[in-house]
Amino acid sequence: MGSSDPSTTDGKLPHGPLTGIKVLDLSRILAGPTCTQMLGDLGASVLKVENPQSGGDDTRQWGPPHVVDAEGQQSDLSAYFMAANRNKRSIKVDISTVEGQQVIRRLAAEADILLENFKPGGLAKYRLDYDSLRSEFPHLVYGSISGYGQTGPNAHKPGYDLMAQGYGGIMSLTGEPDGQPMKVGVGIADVMCGMYACVGILAALRHKEKTGEGQQVDIALVDAQIAWLINEGVATLNTDAPPKRRGNEHPSIVPYGLYQTSDGHVILAVGNDAQFARFLSFLGLDGLARDPRFATNPARLKYRDALADILVPVLCQYTTQDVIAAMEARQVPAGPVQTLDQVFTSDQVAARDMAIEMSSSVGPVRLLGNPLKLSRTPITYRYAPPTCGASTDRLTDSADPFAEDDF
Repeated sequence: MGSSDPSTTDGKLPHGPLTGIKVLDLSRILAGPTCTQMLGDLGASVLKVENPQSGGDDTRQWGPPHVVDAEGQQSDLSAYFMAANRNKRSIKVDISTVEGQQVIRRLAAEADILLENFKPGGLAKYRLDYDSLRSEFPHLVYGSISGYGQTGPNAHKPGYDLMAQGYGGIMSLTGEPDGQPMKVGVGIADVMCGMYACVGILAALRHKEKTGEGQQVDIALVDAQIAWLINEGVATLNTDAPPKRRGNEHPSIVPYGLYQTSDGHVILAVGNDAQFARFLSFLGLDGLARDPRFATNPARLKYRDALADILVPVLCQYTTQDVIAAMEARQVPAGPVQTLDQVFTSDQVAARDMAIEMSSSVGPVRLLGNPLKLSRTPITYRYAPPTCGASTDRLTDSADPFAEDDF
């Protein structure tokens, strides 16, 4: 996959396991950039191609907030853009022109990976689609992200996260039983599609390493969203019965959900009968553990409403912290519902480096950390999210535009 640098004195390898891998990123918005940010975090050199006619990636305009420079001027670094675009250099290339197409082909000749998220066929008119490039660059791992994939009756339709959540079924499972179908609070279909894309690309990269042969990796937002329906999807396939929305309750475990306390809410995840008995001992309801309606999880599923009628008013007598402390003492999973400001000021986030700060060309920026913790080839944060086209001069000033000599 590309040569690793020599070991450092602490026994770790600098830049990450993908050091030397070159990524040409023609994607924008969230799914594709999520994928290429992960590759960059793992050490790959990523060139992000942005359209000079449109001001670059759409998400640069998706604010507020935006980073403000030292003179008080708003930059094109929105929070949305920064969430998925670190460890990249931005180059402006107009692929609608012959000159721009030549630049992309020159970069594709050097790249290991090309990732795009145009509608299927959208790059064919520029001769930059997979079929146009595969014979000239047989080594290239060519990732294609789209709403419905490269095949099927809906392949021509555009794709956005909300559409994928609706078409793929997750909205039908999310929300209160008597409320509207509800999307997840962030673009989770996009993010998970980006993660699946990353896995597929790394698998294709492994094949290339062994054979020298590239291939196309075809990933659809809707396919990815269907794949993570997990137990509810498999249950529907095997029963032909679509599941009901249950709000914060679990379809297969009781009690498992969000419960009101005297000063807020607490999450309880009572996963087995022994935990249930310990939970009841705190509430002074030990007898319920022997009640045939509640003694086993299958019975509790059948009588979940009757159990809730008993538990809810009792739990309301305790504070959230009282319940959490008692459950921790009894080894029963429980926890708070934190707001994001509480999340990012927690000692756990600090210990795990899940909030980081980087220096950008317009000032310091705070970003989410990468959750991967590799003992030998750790994640590195080399480049803050770039302003649009900040590295375009590398196309003429550098023998290798992908090189990270400036790091």
